[in-house]
Amino acid sequence: MQNGSCNLNDCFLCRHCMPEWKALIAIEKQNVFVKKGQTIFSEGDQVTGIYFVYSGAVKVHQSWGSEKELIVRFAAKGDLLGHRGLVKQHTYPVSATALDDTLLCYITQELLEATFKTNPAFTYVLMQQYAMELQQAEQRMRNLALMEVKGRVAETLLTIESVFGKDKEKYISIPVTRQDIASHAGTTYETVFKLFNELTAQKIIATEGKRIKISKPGKLKELVGNG
Repeated sequence: MQNGSCNLNDCFLCRHCMPEWKALIAIEKQNVFVKKGQTIFSEGDQVTGIYFVYSGAVKVHQSWGSEKELIVRFAAKGDLLGHRGLVKQHTYPVSATALDDTLLCYITQELLEATFKTNPAFTYVLMQQYAMELQQAEQRMRNLALMEVKGRVAETLLTIESVFGKDKEKYISIPVTRQDIASHAGTTYETVFKLFNELTAQKIIATEGKRIKISKPGKLKELVGNG
């Protein structure tokens, strides 16, 4: 647990539930602090509730082959985690791991079900979220099957910048490892390392340790389009 707490305004639930419902959320929610690298929940765990990201960064991933993982998406402030487990035999089909120190709001499955029954606007928005993620997942599978690896890595870099934003020096605000980039792009660390050298030489990106700056986003978009 963490002394800090959410402000009942920024998370997915608070933004879409009716104002009167926030008083109950304030009583029932739990604030959970997760350190960088810590697992929030694991694939196959029993679902007990749902998480809303208040601050920090998270990767959502699942097993891919015997010893590999595929990063399904990245999550930042305002996003939700664990909702996919609500429709698959009450177990999480994915895992979630903190990429940075992260503060989460957690509500139990019982409170979530009560929210569905009393907040039709929230239920509708969550259905839209499911539909959007399904479309994105279908597009991701198509890209993994058909897009060249350089295009997939370029798309991953653009996605990370879009989700986490940039700091004052124009670097992506959350340092993301080459391995995590490879796991999202469906390739190997060695391939990402080689492509980073090429992109750096062409001044399309700049790096400083794990920090990444996209200097020429248009060039990355061209690589995605050509893929």
